[in-house]
Amino acid sequence: KTLDGMTADDVIARADAIKAERAAREKAKVKEELDELLAKKAAAAEAKRKLALFKISDARFYKRKEGTYYITEQPIIQLTVTNGTQIPVSHAYFTGTLQSPGRSVPWIKEDFNYAISGGMEPGESDSWKLAPNQFSDWGSVEAPSDAIFTVETVRLDGPEGAPALDASGFTEDDEKRVAEIYATYPDFKP
Repeated sequence: KTLDGMTADDVIARADAIKAERAAREKAKVKEELDELLAKKAAAAEAKRKLALFKISDARFYKRKEGTYYITEQPIIQLTVTNGTQIPVSHAYFTGTLQSPGRSVPWIKEDFNYAISGGMEPGESDSWKLAPNQFSDWGSVEAPSDAIFTVETVRLDGPEGAPALDASGFTEDDEKRVAEIYATYPDFKP
């Protein structure tokens, strides 16, 4: 019924108007998504800046031989940390990377975490020896002796066990989506 009495030019004009309205709605939706992604990125960057205050002064990875009759190698992650943040920490989450100099692909890059018995108040320091499951990727990695172990703090939980600082909120997939949006809508670029 909406086409009754319309000329061909009127129908084409109406179709173009409908397409334009649809494109405008879609663009507004994408802009909203982009704004959310950029807010997540900014929050993650701010959290990462604050997480750098949770200092890791020493990080080592090695395997310790265990057993009497059946010898196994237990992976050990040894850390010395200082809580330079303003929050008490009950649980810390990390990404560990074991990589040889001059090698572009790391031997292992895995997340691990530690529930801190008694927590860690601002200004406190501690040393930990963590023993990941020997059947995990940590147990199967065979890196040469020149490999360097680096650790990045990615999240800290406060005294109630809820995330207090979390830099993992903006993922690689989020970054790819931002790039796709900018490629599709160049006028959105800052």
